[in-house]
Amino acid sequence: MGQKRNSLNCIGIVGLGLIGGSIGLDLQTLGIKVHGLVNRSSTAKQAQERGLAQVISTDPAILLDCDLIILALPLEQLLTPSNALVQALPQSAVITDVGSVKAPILKVWRKLHKRFVGSHPMAGTTDAGVEAGRLELFKQRPWVATPEINTNEEALETVHQLSLALGSQWITTKAEMHDQAVALISHLPMLISAALIKTLGNEGDPLVLSLAKKLASSGFADTTRIGGGNPSLGTSMLAHNTSAILQALNSYQGCLEQFETAMLSKHWNQIQKELEKNQALRPEFVAKNLNY
Repeated sequence: MGQKRNSLNCIGIVGLGLIGGSIGLDLQTLGIKVHGLVNRSSTAKQAQERGLAQVISTDPAILLDCDLIILALPLEQLLTPSNALVQALPQSAVITDVGSVKAPILKVWRKLHKRFVGSHPMAGTTDAGVEAGRLELFKQRPWVATPEINTNEEALETVHQLSLALGSQWITTKAEMHDQAVALISHLPMLISAALIKTLGNEGDPLVLSLAKKLASSGFADTTRIGGGNPSLGTSMLAHNTSAILQALNSYQGCLEQFETAMLSKHWNQIQKELEKNQALRPEFVAKNLNY
């Protein structure tokens, strides 16, 4: 990987869905041997057909020869890992995860493995499952690591090199700060997007609803994309980052109320100024990483 590419002979990936499968595809283009661990034999067959790893199995023993192991599992499985998985992880290997909430994961894994590094590649699509993996998903996207005081420095550098090899932008921060930030830019938008879809679905006039379906175009598609994504992932994010999301939601509701008050009072100049501020502010969050 990069200048240190030959330092890792084999990388294991536990879970070959969107994130794990995409990592597997990219690593193989770099000439790195990849072992993939999945739950079901049917999934292993599909993953093999897609070429997500060179060696794929349902047996955790497949991880024994791996130097770096990436836990690309749903949040629930990261928080309550199976004993078979934990026992199969070599003590000499570097272990990292891709979970979207970091503090709860660190609380569990700092006790389970001395070379664990919490991390979160900030990339994704609305697709899920073994068919979702794709090349260059992480290119120019943030890869956040949340090291602690006792985090092994060599292990942290290994994950750093992984992120660079996949074309990501490396960021380190505290787990709690990560969770607060993603509540604002990822988890809250998912919730708002879902609420917008629900609002449309709750329209009581069938003629209006029918017309809205015909008129919905790119603006509605962009606004609701993440709200129409993986339900299990959305539920897990809300369940395990509740405090930070509620804080962000409270702030958002306050902003909505301000717009509502201004509309009721016909303060159009005030709304104009707020929208101008928003127009100027938005590029600070999206221009660096997105193409729109």
